[in-house]
Amino acid sequence: MFDPKTVKLGIAPIGWCNDDMPELGAENTFRQTVSEMALAGFTGCEIGNKYPSDPTELKAQLDLRGMRIASRWFSSFLLTRPCEEVEAEFVRELDFLAAVGADRINVSEQSYSIQGQMDTPVLTGNHRHVMDDAEWDRLCDGLNKLGRIAADRGFRLCFHHHMGTVVQTAEETDRMMANTDPRYVFLCYDTGHFTFAGEDPLSMLKKYVDRVGHVHLKDMRLAVVEEARKNDWSFLQAVRNGAFTVPGDGNVDFDPVFRVLSDAGYQGWLLVEAEQDPARADPLEYAMKARAYIREHTGL
Repeated sequence: MFDPKTVKLGIAPIGWCNDDMPELGAENTFRQTVSEMALAGFTGCEIGNKYPSDPTELKAQLDLRGMRIASRWFSSFLLTRPCEEVEAEFVRELDFLAAVGADRINVSEQSYSIQGQMDTPVLTGNHRHVMDDAEWDRLCDGLNKLGRIAADRGFRLCFHHHMGTVVQTAEETDRMMANTDPRYVFLCYDTGHFTFAGEDPLSMLKKYVDRVGHVHLKDMRLAVVEEARKNDWSFLQAVRNGAFTVPGDGNVDFDPVFRVLSDAGYQGWLLVEAEQDPARADPLEYAMKARAYIREHTGL
């Protein structure tokens, strides 16, 4: 289905230690995390809050384990901070990623985001900021500028639609994609966030498969999502209660997702990203579940 020379498997450290709630998995060290990733059979990962800030040290530890960095999250504030300030931070991130051999960067617009607010409902009410036309222009122009900077460095900027942010829904994703340059702005396609938002992840993939630059494989427990809706949970409360899980452990149908990506000749990373409470979902156990599922369903 996939060519192992062009499609690589990675896993995010967020299953070991949560960036938004660092108390979840606080006991898990960087070396334990990347060792267990390698033990589970993955060859790449993203960057978490326990990772060394020195790229030479980080690369040395990953090399020992046959691992590499696939990408990194970048919080942009194009709506609320001067563009020059965002660009300077973006270039520093590219410098770091280049030093560890990565060529993808995942950008999420965090202006007005409620994803990190423990008591703000994410599925009910009108708590999420809705952009006006001027803000849409500012966001898309800013993404084009950042994407051009990334492309000049051999990177792909992959925009991460995300619950609680200004680009959460299919309609918002459509507008962002329509108003950004396909040469410079790609999609970080996330099965879980589209599902959580009540959208059809497969139809979104079919629409944008030629612009997918990075893939997050995230499964959803829809019964927990419904509890989140009924109980006015925040994004973080939904995470704590197990809304997310690894592929094969929830309700997302990944077979057609894999098929569409394969038929389109997708090249890049398939990266498992499932933020859970490590005290309730042992990270190594779930990493191994995910690896076995991907092997069974893709042959990788």
